[in-house]
Amino acid sequence: MPTILIVNGPNLNSLGKRSTNLYGSKTLVDIESAIQQRANELNISIKSLQSNHEGAIVDFVQEFGSKAHGVIINPGAFTSVGYSILDALIDTNLPVIEVHLSNIHAREKFRSHSVIAPMARGQICGMGWRGYLYALDYLYHLISDSGH
Repeated sequence: MPTILIVNGPNLNSLGKRSTNLYGSKTLVDIESAIQQRANELNISIKSLQSNHEGAIVDFVQEFGSKAHGVIINPGAFTSVGYSILDALIDTNLPVIEVHLSNIHAREKFRSHSVIAPMARGQICGMGWRGYLYALDYLYHLISDSGH
């Protein structure tokens, strides 16, 4: 069974309470539940982490990257500065999909620069919590097409 890592960065633990006009009313637990439900339908294993600490994200990617088939990451505030996360993702040699709940390109200029985007297979932003499901579906098809 393929495994996908789901990585959520700083402040995403506050979803449902924080700027609901931008991020929606679902909590991270709600989103993870929807991801797990879709993963069950696709026969995919999910391993998730949310952390407000860059080093914890790097440790997670390094520990589980060799056992995974892809990564979905919402780097949150690390989007424009998370070079150590970028290096850890590159080292996995896995397909990565970057997800943002809001459209980072329609917000403050600093939010639109991503250090992850150039190495990612794609970036989904502005689609709310469903962006995670779109990313999961994409990785499922990518893995299936490759015969894994």
